[in-house]
Amino acid sequence: MVNRYDFFNIPMKHTTFVMQKYLLMLLLSSLVTGGLTAQRLVSDAKIVYRIERPAQQPGDLTFEGSTFTQYLKGHQSRVDIDFKLVHYSYLIDSRNETVVTLIDNNGDKYLIRAGKDEYEKDLKQYSGVQFIDSKETKEIAGYTCKRAVGKLADGQTIEVYYSPDLVPENKQFNRRFVNLKGIPLQFEVLNKNGTKMTMIATKVDLFPVPGSYFDTPKSGYKEISREELMKMGN
Repeated sequence: MVNRYDFFNIPMKHTTFVMQKYLLMLLLSSLVTGGLTAQRLVSDAKIVYRIERPAQQPGDLTFEGSTFTQYLKGHQSRVDIDFKLVHYSYLIDSRNETVVTLIDNNGDKYLIRAGKDEYEKDLKQYSGVQFIDSKETKEIAGYTCKRAVGKLADGQTIEVYYSPDLVPENKQFNRRFVNLKGIPLQFEVLNKNGTKMTMIATKVDLFPVPGSYFDTPKSGYKEISREELMKMGN
């Protein structure tokens, strides 16, 4: 009598059948899970973009070497924009619906808080933007990205290249792209004067981001209102 727990005492023909069945199940499992894991739900990430401006003037060094860095961690996100002389940071908390803006203007540091009302106002502005995919693709920072065009409420359009393989856990990590089907690795930003800047990803790191990156500084910044900032000419 064969002990059903003793594999080595099972007859050879039965062993072959069991192995073939096991290998078939393993193959089917790998095919299924392979298809599912191609798309990754991203909770933590750091994405570095270079900033380009169309028709940049030869003598204008404002954008030369400038960077845009996006951090994601759960319901929190952060954007750092480095224009060399001026540095902006935006600390976004989608759970509490708040935004803290940090400005370092050549050593003069300011902090501005935006509450739920302003958060929801900005979210509403972009929640109606629908992105239409095209067939065009391009490789950016190691990812195959799809081209999409979003139409704003005022009729203006923005071009985006996003990776469908990188799906943000927090859809509001950047409220401009709440309806996009992946993380944008190239996108346009419209300026108030009608010009556009283009952010192009150069590096994507999918590692745990320290929680301290999203802490509001307790010192070193002068807290002012948005109205006060406007009076200062920024």
